[in-house]
Amino acid sequence: MKARRWKLLVVCLSTLVLAAAIFYLISPSAFMKQFSPRPESQRLIISGGAGRGHILDGGGGWINEGRLTEIVIQSEWKDGRWERPDGVVIRNGKLRGSIRVIGLGRNGEAEGVRESSTRLGHTGRAREAAPWGVVISHLEIVAERAMPIYLAPGTTEATIEDCVFTGWSVAGAIYLDAESGNHTIRNNDFAVKCYREVICVDGSAKNRIEGNRFERIDHGGIYLYRNCGEGGTVRHQTPRENIIRDNDFALSTLGFRDYAIWLGSRNGRRTYCHLDDGYPFGSSLDNRDFANDNVVAENRFTPPGARSVRDDGEGNVIDGFSRPDERPAP
Repeated sequence: MKARRWKLLVVCLSTLVLAAAIFYLISPSAFMKQFSPRPESQRLIISGGAGRGHILDGGGGWINEGRLTEIVIQSEWKDGRWERPDGVVIRNGKLRGSIRVIGLGRNGEAEGVRESSTRLGHTGRAREAAPWGVVISHLEIVAERAMPIYLAPGTTEATIEDCVFTGWSVAGAIYLDAESGNHTIRNNDFAVKCYREVICVDGSAKNRIEGNRFERIDHGGIYLYRNCGEGGTVRHQTPRENIIRDNDFALSTLGFRDYAIWLGSRNGRRTYCHLDDGYPFGSSLDNRDFANDNVVAENRFTPPGARSVRDDGEGNVIDGFSRPDERPAP
């Protein structure tokens, strides 16, 4: 009897381990979000018109004395209009934690974002609500579970430069959310352990990602896509006219299904894509990414190979070649 019980226990444990392994292989990020504990953190909030032009200078030391901290830069709805903390600068220090810039909502599934997305003109409304011109410069960000930098829907013209990313994140290092654009990400070092692609360009357009160094990209480097339908939100803008230039990628830890750069990494391959059905525009009309008219040039891959760049869009120029049949073999 005891032998049978032990055998049953071993079978059950083996099944659980196998199920967990399959879950991890399908989505390492979702697995880590589910099973890694969320640490307690403090919040430092820069909000509304009173926060416009605020400068947070770390003086070369730890911000908030090295405590785990989420810095939130958020707009306020006041007297029938949005008051934005434009031009916030965070610089010259070390942050243990993360930075989040918020307009209509905290993420692409927030109620205000979802409601706006069901009407034409959503991209303009999201941009009118979200902070503009945030600068994050000469900062070392030590991530601890949370994504180090998240630019929520509608954020525009943020600059992230001369920063060092370390620690670990259940997701990526930088997220450019829907309807955002015209951001600059340059001269940064990415040594952070991520459980998905390092830079997520989700329906964000006309960004420049240049001169960065990716020391580890276990699950991908820079991915362009449109997160069709998640949370019932219609995504209007497509990840187009981005420039990815002069970056260095170390591919030694790259996963077997992943790429350093992937233009159009989803194209409707998500179970939630039809949650926004019923509207004659955006991702409700067509779930594809439309990662088109982007430029990928002068990047370096060590070692080079077939998984350096994958192009599932149209009209993209990769090292001077606009058509896949024109491009030289890797």
